[in-house]
Amino acid sequence: GGSTTVLQSAARVGWRGQQRRYLRCLWAATATTSTLFPYMAHAKQEFCSTSATSSGASDNNGLLGSRTNKSSGLMPFTLLQKWQKSPDSWWLRFALPEDQNFLAEKAPNIPTCISVHYNGTTELGDHSVLKKSYSPISHPSTEGTMDLLVKSYAPRPGGGVGAYLCDMGLGEILQAELKSKRIMHESPGVLHRWDHLGLVAGGSGVAPLFQILQILLQDPTDTTRIQLLSINRIEDDILMREELDQIAKDYPDRFSVQYSLTDPPDDWKGLTGRGSVEMVRDALPSPSTNNNNNKRTMILVCGRDDFVYTWSGPVIRAPPKADGTKGPKIQGPLLGILQDS
Repeated sequence: GGSTTVLQSAARVGWRGQQRRYLRCLWAATATTSTLFPYMAHAKQEFCSTSATSSGASDNNGLLGSRTNKSSGLMPFTLLQKWQKSPDSWWLRFALPEDQNFLAEKAPNIPTCISVHYNGTTELGDHSVLKKSYSPISHPSTEGTMDLLVKSYAPRPGGGVGAYLCDMGLGEILQAELKSKRIMHESPGVLHRWDHLGLVAGGSGVAPLFQILQILLQDPTDTTRIQLLSINRIEDDILMREELDQIAKDYPDRFSVQYSLTDPPDDWKGLTGRGSVEMVRDALPSPSTNNNNNKRTMILVCGRDDFVYTWSGPVIRAPPKADGTKGPKIQGPLLGILQDS
């Protein structure tokens, strides 16, 4: 439900007295076998666990089956554990299908995204299978499981996928398909591409960025320096804060994080506001320059459509496909805070 979460990237070139330009691409959002940071596996949150199997489990109201459908790409994921991360958000851990060891079998270091299928209703009230994309927060090569960070929006006609996921009981089955790789500047990969990476997360937009963070930091051959800016309304809305703060302690030479609130309390000591040129210069890496081609800088922005528009301009669609279906979401013109910076 709600606006689609999207992720955009901007390769930043130039600064004050120089020509500035941003090369951007679009990701729809809405990612070794020892793949979780140690403290993630034992998060100090409300915790439930079960050894549930697919037998006797819910199959999404019975309208979607509980077996892998190879013709449609749908796969069953059984809910094993769940942690409440905020008043309206949950960390959900699913078992992969029995015949699959990893979510991304052929691309263990490429960010992943799934399309969740849910039996709901259209805005006109007609029964329909609704779809929504989620980027896992677990590393693509996590063996046997997949983790999602999901915000629950109130059920409504044409939406309600987030509420459905957060309300799932242990042992229930989610139907989803793995989406195709997304291309950023002619490649879907993130390893060994940039010297400096800035991540701008609006609310639950931190999820796909968290997966990218894991891919980069868990590869011993990658040296990317990463700065993350998480923007939320109130302090309770900050997702993955404990995990991000711990990563910053574990990787002080490679990762830092700052938080900004749009409705801060009087004693808040962090940044304030939804974004500004000053915030860019304080919390994100400085851009590459035309005279220093060896310094490669990328900025990724992820959040709801209006958040992305504020930071980097609109998301648009390519022309319709040959079969008449909608074209893919693509980069619109660069506007917003990044352009002004």
